[in-house]
Amino acid sequence: MTPRKRRPAARPDRWSDSRLAELGLTPVQQKVLLGLGGVAALLVVGLLLTLVVQGVNGTATGPSQLSAGSSIGQARPSEYRAWPSLKQFAPIASRDADAKPLTAEEVFATRTLKSGKQTLKLAQRQLDSSCASVLWGDELLEQVAAAGCTQAVRGLYTTTVTTSAKATATPTAEPTETTGAPGATTRTAYIAQYTLLNLRDAEAANTLVTSLEALHRGGWTLPLKPDQAPFQGYSESSGHAMGHYVGLVWIARTDGADPESTDDFITLSLTLREAEKAVYRRVVAATGATPSAS
Repeated sequence: MTPRKRRPAARPDRWSDSRLAELGLTPVQQKVLLGLGGVAALLVVGLLLTLVVQGVNGTATGPSQLSAGSSIGQARPSEYRAWPSLKQFAPIASRDADAKPLTAEEVFATRTLKSGKQTLKLAQRQLDSSCASVLWGDELLEQVAAAGCTQAVRGLYTTTVTTSAKATATPTAEPTETTGAPGATTRTAYIAQYTLLNLRDAEAANTLVTSLEALHRGGWTLPLKPDQAPFQGYSESSGHAMGHYVGLVWIARTDGADPESTDDFITLSLTLREAEKAVYRRVVAATGATPSAS
């Protein structure tokens, strides 16, 4: 078994009341969401606790023994973790209580996200009404169809770092553009894709994220830009059930190499999950809270 590399600690929780205000939530809506138990805070704490438990008990899904890419040439994550829905998502446990269709603009409204010293920039966002068109793997497609999936929204982000032309380190990707001071070249360092699936209910969502602990070896979501972000080599992923939704996080270095101590995949993952703001808003809307006049 390949030894697990040590990762930097996750950043503090980003979901304070001031962050909720940035979502455009009124004070009343903020109180409702926080009263539901601090959904986002519990997600972050749960993530850290699970990482510790899995590190001790060895319950995490380790790197697949299969190479990245299936027999039909599709990329798959090397590691995957499942997160069943929390009780705080009960207001949207069924699509009947949250019938309004998703939009790509709603889920990926923010084009630039800050992740530590990294900046995630939205490269593409896309809504598909056919979930089968954005996934691969026979068993996965059968399960998603049985789960009543009606929409799949994908957003692809890339990060860039600036390196001097005098640096001796080997570049991690081909230059994409030259900016700033003479001799400074901007290179893509990471790729990160978030996929949000609209399923029938929370039971179907929980079943899917749990089943993916095995299914991810033979089925996964398709990259939005396989020519620019093929997800070749090592990549990490996680599945998050949130009521009747399932969010799939997928992160990799552009060179496909295993992460080093300086690669903070945890923070990148938490930052990418800001796409879930759309789900949090729907939790608030489902409670029937009346917006204030402010």
